[in-house]
Amino acid sequence: MIFAFLVFSLITPHSPALAKENSPDKPLHSVPQRIISLGPINTENVYLLGADDRLVANTSYCVRPAAAKNKQKIGSVMQVSLEKIISLKPDLVLATGLTQQQQLQQMKNMGLRVVQFQQPSSFKAICNQFLQLGHLLGVEKKAQEIVEQAQHRVQAVTSRYAALSQQKVFLQIGSQPLFSSVKGSFTNDYIVYSNGINIAANQKNGTMNYERVLAHNPDVIIIAIMGTESGIAAMEKKKWYKFSGMKAVLNNRIHIIDPDLVCSPSPTTFAEALEQIALLIHPESST
Repeated sequence: MIFAFLVFSLITPHSPALAKENSPDKPLHSVPQRIISLGPINTENVYLLGADDRLVANTSYCVRPAAAKNKQKIGSVMQVSLEKIISLKPDLVLATGLTQQQQLQQMKNMGLRVVQFQQPSSFKAICNQFLQLGHLLGVEKKAQEIVEQAQHRVQAVTSRYAALSQQKVFLQIGSQPLFSSVKGSFTNDYIVYSNGINIAANQKNGTMNYERVLAHNPDVIIIAIMGTESGIAAMEKKKWYKFSGMKAVLNNRIHIIDPDLVCSPSPTTFAEALEQIALLIHPESST
């Protein structure tokens, strides 16, 4: 059930926005030393910025990088333990768009410094939020260097595939119900930057059904949901192969990709995921 909320946040367009900060009784220039992250993207960004020694806790969904699994857990993305958060005496709490508003307000009322990062709507928004976090943590130069490196990798992918024939893509990020990426979500950028056509781009939300996908007849289906090769994703892949007339089936182009990589990216892992997805969309480029 929780994963369904995570999927919904990925396929629902968001307006670009910087993080909102509440810092009662804290000077704005103070550099936090005890950080709690309430979501995977925030956690991965803290590690990427080299500030993981200041990260005292995160959620059970924070699994990247592997070392994040060993941090104290304060609950899930949707439900956290306020008592545990208070006991850890953080000087910065990094909330997400999925943090419950009631709990968010309670933390603010308790005098905690809370910065809320909404789900990024694009690669550009991912980079902007990362730069803002770098400023908050006092590592602006490192953040800028990382963003520039990621932008260079993304531009390299865009240039490499720009002249190739466009492919119709169904990027599946949910199974019950069937969900895809839509325009206004960073997952759509994976397809656009790979010179692909997102068959669900013009929908208001990512809710799909098998009949609609079949009508679009995608060249490739990429599955980025929990379960990888042996669980839910594997079952979804098996379902698709029942539709023998679809191009993606005829050409054996149904692929499973790590959902943690695709759905909770830092600037660096966005570039990594893009490189993998672009190659799945244009396998001819590998020869």
